[in-house]
Amino acid sequence: MKAVTCTTESLYERLLMMLKNETNITEFLQLNTFSREGTNNIYTMGRTFFAYFTPIIIIIGIVGNLLSLHVFLSQNLRSLSASRYLAALSVSDLITIIFYVSVEWIRRGLTYLFPTTNVKILDIEGLCQFQLYISYASRFVSAWLVVSFTIERYVSICHPLVRRNICTNRSTRKVISGVILVSCTTVLYKPALSGIYKGATGTLYCTSLPHYGLLSFSCDSIYAVFITFVPFVVITILNVLIIRNLLKQRKNEICRQIVTKVSVIRLEFTVIHLALSICFILLNIPYFILWFRNFLLSKYLFNSVVSSSVINLKYWQGMLYFVRTIFYMNYCINVLLYLTLGAYFRHEVRVLLTLARFRRKSFVFPITVQTDSNQTRL
Repeated sequence: MKAVTCTTESLYERLLMMLKNETNITEFLQLNTFSREGTNNIYTMGRTFFAYFTPIIIIIGIVGNLLSLHVFLSQNLRSLSASRYLAALSVSDLITIIFYVSVEWIRRGLTYLFPTTNVKILDIEGLCQFQLYISYASRFVSAWLVVSFTIERYVSICHPLVRRNICTNRSTRKVISGVILVSCTTVLYKPALSGIYKGATGTLYCTSLPHYGLLSFSCDSIYAVFITFVPFVVITILNVLIIRNLLKQRKNEICRQIVTKVSVIRLEFTVIHLALSICFILLNIPYFILWFRNFLLSKYLFNSVVSSSVINLKYWQGMLYFVRTIFYMNYCINVLLYLTLGAYFRHEVRVLLTLARFRRKSFVFPITVQTDSNQTRL
């Protein structure tokens, strides 16, 4: 598809420009009292924080998720249904880091650190739609794998009698496959409504089709709700029920003084799940709040619109860079939680590192000894 000249900015810039669309019935959201110097400082700090901290997130995310995937697929842990959820989560987070976080940093962070950088390969017809599709699908999968893991822990803790029928490897594979299938189907709208366009300055942008602006806005809004607000509600309700049940079980176990290896493993996975789901909520809330503010101020919701000051816009642009960086941490923090809270995870990591050192020390180059009739390898 041939690129056409269009005054529409990129999707990211259009998201920022939505902050200009202040409405008369949402004046309480306006913030016009900042000084120009203070606002510029917020913007500079936010952009700098994004540019320097995001590469750290990318490195930790790639290394950590690869390590987590290897551990959860190890012989000692892969038979557990919880390990399969966490292994699948590691894959989806890894894909998100590569196709979403890295791409956004190249476009917004690398160009800030090195202004002369011009990465045109990201704005090519076909590649643009593919990158958007994979990034949207992987984020949807990551969010709903956390929800699925929460449901699995809820059934395991609160309904132990049906655990053997529901929390099996076969059912786990079905749930994970179902989440992937629904995610890949749900986000099909994104590549269909996107394309390459030239801005007023001649810069190419991978963005939504202008004549599908309202449709794209509506679909993106529904998508945002289903990867943030809906998981928040489900996870919060189930976590409250899990914690309440754990407190009851703890009292009973103290009275009976019965502690088994299976119960310890189960409790460890439950603690990991609680920490993982709580971090998921905390790291998503700031970005969701700012997104919801932008949603309320969108030109698609109200006809009566007035523009805010440039100072106001600069402030919210800086805040957006801060909350986006915090949001990205959601895809790298899991391995830190596993290492901190998972004794069995740490044990498997030590075994993995010990085995790697042993292989390096015991490796011997094959030596060929020439004889009259044949060659022998020692």
